[in-house]
Amino acid sequence: MVGNMTTIVDGRALANTLMAELQKTVTALAQQGVIPQLRIVQVGDDPASNIYIRNKLRRAEKLGIDAQVVHLSATISQADFMHVLARLNADPTVDAYMVQEPLPPQIDQSAVVAAIDPQKDADGFTPVNFGHLWQGDPGPVPATPAGIMAILDRYEVPIQGKRAVVIGRSKIVGRPLAAMLLNRDATVTMAHSKTVNLPAVTREADILIAAVGVPHFVTADMVKTGAVVIDVGINRTAEGKVTGDVDFAAVAPKTALITPVPRGVGPMTVAMLMQQTVNLAKERVGHE
Repeated sequence: MVGNMTTIVDGRALANTLMAELQKTVTALAQQGVIPQLRIVQVGDDPASNIYIRNKLRRAEKLGIDAQVVHLSATISQADFMHVLARLNADPTVDAYMVQEPLPPQIDQSAVVAAIDPQKDADGFTPVNFGHLWQGDPGPVPATPAGIMAILDRYEVPIQGKRAVVIGRSKIVGRPLAAMLLNRDATVTMAHSKTVNLPAVTREADILIAAVGVPHFVTADMVKTGAVVIDVGINRTAEGKVTGDVDFAAVAPKTALITPVPRGVGPMTVAMLMQQTVNLAKERVGHE
């Protein structure tokens, strides 16, 4: 049973609201003869990737964004892969592109990310854009942290002066999210697998973000009453059920606001990717 004062975030409904707002921008661009162009580079045929890509293509089509998959063989060489990226960088009709993970072992992921044109960086992962983010400068940002910030803002969660604890230090979520929270004047702690006495750290959090990839990692004793809890985890149980990093049933009654899994952060990630693609298309029009 969820506490009387607990708000459960509806990520799907919020994503739909944001997309309806974005639709107006896409329509305005179309009237100028501009269709935002997104390319998704996929290497091989990972089943989970296929699902993620399908979601992105579906959302793009609804909006009027031209999203296409650049499908490459799982045996592609590093040199050939870099040629594909160079072609995308040079193509004036492509506004944004992203490389779908996982990549096969023969591909150097760091080199790939560094080769993406920062002005076409749909994922916000390039070292240049990462640097902009940590300096508090504008530019493309990773979609999942952007989605989390949009949830906090739309649900009017105060950030300035609040204690935020991010569990997980990945380049995709933890690190960029810490920078975004810091840019909004939160007091940020980054916790991880080597953090000593983690529950004592997390109990200090006004805003607690779990991005560890371990089912039910965050238990009720790790959360202070009235906290805001954001669950980034997407884990599959032995029964094939999708579950988050937070023990939702036990934790939710203690919280002021919590995101469920599924229908929490997930839909917002795709929405933010679309928003970034449209922003980059607008910049292209502005530069012409």
